[in-house]
Amino acid sequence: MIRVTDWLAIDERALEESFVRASGPGGQNVNKVATAVQLRLDLAASGLPEEVRMRAGRLAGKRLTQDGAILITAQRHRTQDRNRDDALERLLDLLRRAAERPKPRRPTRPTLASKRRRLETKARRSHVKSGRSVKPELE
Repeated sequence: MIRVTDWLAIDERALEESFVRASGPGGQNVNKVATAVQLRLDLAASGLPEEVRMRAGRLAGKRLTQDGAILITAQRHRTQDRNRDDALERLLDLLRRAAERPKPRRPTRPTLASKRRRLETKARRSHVKSGRSVKPELE
């Protein structure tokens, strides 16, 4: 089990790593060595609570695949180990954000003073605009 928070952990069997060739830095090895890591977390098999799974899927955005897995690609570093650690840390960060329950929005009402200020501004603006109109002269 991989600990995400004090009360949340994911099953290691739900993780799948694959290595691909990375673009970017790597010198002569860039075309020979597969240093980029693709980390796949199957949300259904992860053992996460339903609400955390739903929030994680929403937070993952385009990293969520059709079959309901989160796919994270790490290729910032030149070595597999550092890319593996980077991918796992990014996944854990996403899951930590998904574990936080969002605060419910409590609708508020405008204060009486703010209502008055708004109406006074509207009246002032109306007066300015009405002063711009050309009135025909009566003879």
